[in-house]
Amino acid sequence: MRIAVYPGSFDPITNGHLDVIERASRLYDKLVVGVLNNSNKKPLFSAEERVDMIQRVTGHLENVEVDTFTGLLVDFAKSKGANVIVKGLRTVADFEYEFQMALLNKSLNPEYETMFMMTNTKYSYISSSMVKELAGFKGNLTGLVPCEIIEQIKEKYE
Repeated sequence: MRIAVYPGSFDPITNGHLDVIERASRLYDKLVVGVLNNSNKKPLFSAEERVDMIQRVTGHLENVEVDTFTGLLVDFAKSKGANVIVKGLRTVADFEYEFQMALLNKSLNPEYETMFMMTNTKYSYISSSMVKELAGFKGNLTGLVPCEIIEQIKEKYE
């Protein structure tokens, strides 16, 4: 069975993230979306809220599992039986950072491969940080995040 992990903070999940999830889910028997629970960061949404949002917007994808993790990505991937890490790229800057991370992960465990997926160009400008900033100013989130979670994001700023 071909299992891949798509890690991220997903705070919140964007249409760019969802695009990568949908496309990667067609390439692997199972895709595990790994929600990073980083104690050094103060996310807008709890890990549980982020898992719930992702599960709601990926419910149509039978081979997608959503889980949280802390610690090393390679350890999480191993616990899920995966040997491929999927990384979504929007820009060249994303590639430079993710390339370094891929090399680090490869040095930690040579069995792991990293697959880079370019997000659809119509989503290349979207980031979770931008979504949060826009929501803070009561901006329109339509087209940036899945419609199922727009109200949940807005509630954080009321």
